[in-house]
Amino acid sequence: MGSVLGGLLPLAVGVALSPVPIIAAILMILSKNAGGAAKGFAAGWVGGIVVVTGVMTLLAGVLGGSDSEPSTAASLVKIVLGAALVVLAVIQWQERSQTEVPGWMQAIDTLTPVKAVGLGALLSGVNPKNLLLCVSAGVAIGSGGLSAGGEVVAIVVFTVLASTTVLAVVIGYMIAADKLGPTLDRLREWLQLNNHAVMAIVLLIMGTVVVGKGIGGL
Repeated sequence: MGSVLGGLLPLAVGVALSPVPIIAAILMILSKNAGGAAKGFAAGWVGGIVVVTGVMTLLAGVLGGSDSEPSTAASLVKIVLGAALVVLAVIQWQERSQTEVPGWMQAIDTLTPVKAVGLGALLSGVNPKNLLLCVSAGVAIGSGGLSAGGEVVAIVVFTVLASTTVLAVVIGYMIAADKLGPTLDRLREWLQLNNHAVMAIVLLIMGTVVVGKGIGGL
């Protein structure tokens, strides 16, 4: 269990440090429908991570491997996933000078709580960058030789860690809106300006870690 959780930690940090969902959460908090939209987005974000990681955990179980040694197939999958993360890192770095705000962010002010749930799920479970990180986590859990209970615990731990930033923004604002408002607005501006550069660094580190895990299992 310890080695699996240790391998999940950098992946969870990679998801948590993704600038886009943090920006989206802040924009919803500052919107006219702040309370409902932000809570819905947080719920969708957590749900998307659970679904993708859980499904990949089940699928990775068929790759086999002993309790102490992952199978060759599982190791090769990790190498491929890690390489894909590195490629995305290069793409993000090349786009680092782009600072325009996407159209969906401009429309956040009009989102209902239900639509916010869908957006949260899409950003966590479908967005290519976070999708690869959650898939990598699922493969690590499913090929880690854990019991069914151990896999559930690992999924919960990964989800909680990966959701910390979004949940911190939403819960923090609910508790101390007046104090956090200006700070969150400044953070939003900085993340929008440095979104691609931050994501490139995160993906490069995570991709390198995943490739290293895969090579180590061969």
